[in-house]
Amino acid sequence: MESLFPVVVFLAIATLGAALARRLGLLAPILLVVLGLALSFVPGFPQVRLDPELVLVGILPPLLYVAALETSVPAFKNNIRPILLLAVGLVLFTAFVVGLVLHLLLPQVPFAICLALGAVVAPPDAVAATAVARRVGLPRRVVTILEGESLVNDATALVLLRVATLATIGSAVGTAEVAIEVLRATGGGILIGALGAVVFGFLHRRINDPLLDNALSLIIPFAVVFAAEAVHSSGVVAVVVTGLALGHKLPQLLSAASRLQVGAFWRLARFLLEGLVFLLVGLQLREVLRDLDEPIGSLITITLAVLATVFLTRFVWLFPATYLARLVPRIRRRDETPSPKFPIIIGWAGMRGVVTLAAALALPLTLADDAPYPRALFIWLAFAVIVVTLVGQGATLPLVARRLKLPQDDPVQDALSAAGVQQQASRAARDRLDALAADAPAAVVDRLRRALDDRTNLAWERLGGAERETPSQAYGRLRQEMIDAERDVFRAARDAGRIPEEVLVRAYRDLDLEESLLRQEVEK
Repeated sequence: MESLFPVVVFLAIATLGAALARRLGLLAPILLVVLGLALSFVPGFPQVRLDPELVLVGILPPLLYVAALETSVPAFKNNIRPILLLAVGLVLFTAFVVGLVLHLLLPQVPFAICLALGAVVAPPDAVAATAVARRVGLPRRVVTILEGESLVNDATALVLLRVATLATIGSAVGTAEVAIEVLRATGGGILIGALGAVVFGFLHRRINDPLLDNALSLIIPFAVVFAAEAVHSSGVVAVVVTGLALGHKLPQLLSAASRLQVGAFWRLARFLLEGLVFLLVGLQLREVLRDLDEPIGSLITITLAVLATVFLTRFVWLFPATYLARLVPRIRRRDETPSPKFPIIIGWAGMRGVVTLAAALALPLTLADDAPYPRALFIWLAFAVIVVTLVGQGATLPLVARRLKLPQDDPVQDALSAAGVQQQASRAARDRLDALAADAPAAVVDRLRRALDDRTNLAWERLGGAERETPSQAYGRLRQEMIDAERDVFRAARDAGRIPEEVLVRAYRDLDLEESLLRQEVEK
């Protein structure tokens, strides 16, 4: 009971913080981190020390899995070059530059452990990128690149961290050892992820119960990670590969009822986990400060140097990576040269998160021959990078996006494309109905045709202006009032004892489904 109480308190605070952020129009991750920083100094407030294993195996896999499920595989493939340039090239570049700067400031500390810290602070966080980028309303391609980067870069950083850590504890690490480690981590992760997609895709196909599909969906990220870790491969790569593959095939694997339930479950799980993660990051401040014994002047100098390096290396890498690639004719023909606004906004969106802190806490206690090093300082530097990038860059990202006046995705073009595809879908549905109409009552066929016409008309109505109410909007408004009236009657009948509770539950379920559909149509 005592161990469960803090968890409930943290979840309640994370939920209230997210609700307050929505009410104030703020980004929830930033508010929760600030709230955690403040609560970390409240006397008597429950404190928790993050377990790196819990974060990397218990929290990160489901968040990566749901992010991969929702990532468009065609969009990911179309942007694979910028994604890999950021997720692999930029992570390695940032890690080595940060390691070099830190080694210059602390020459008595071996370069290998400085490189390990560089690997810790190099990757922007998947949770932060997904939570902030979509809320800010960045162009679709920018969001795809940021999310793709955040899905892959953890694997690069963790492999580099493992290699650097092996060197710090006295293991011989040469070119062959590094190559084997990379091959085992990435290649093994891809194979385990592909195998997981095949196995769990087969199981999803055979399951018809939404509850079982939901339970299997929860098990998948953990099963894939445990399998990858068992063969010393990258669990991050495995989860991402499985999530991308299953997400692309999900409409064929799950029934409609299963898709609705699984989608609702993961929305709730992500909401709670993200809120908990950002709150816990802030709550670590008192724990991080407790072991610090660096002189204040040296602490400020080193912290500012690492922060500046982390910030600047992203821009130093982004502009050459963006424009030098266009010197290749084939790339230039396929992908037009973007405005400088795009590398600027991508550079500004490099927020770090809980993976950085978990990796920092996993740094070795001592080096080879039990030699000490300023581990508490390294953890502080990782924490400072998280807070400054998340709060500083995350809070100013909407302002930067507005100042840059990025070209937004054209909603008219989206609506036109959707209407065109809906026209084709309606034609296919009508052909199927005509082929089967002979065996059905004429009234039923007419009703289905009217419903099909309404669906087609709705797609074309979205191309109109928003200054007047469309027929579909009028239908939704009036039908909502009718649904409310129906609910009142069923509730009164249950209260009067004329129908049992089970009848009320079934009626409410049907009405709730219809209302949810109406709300989705309004939000489109």
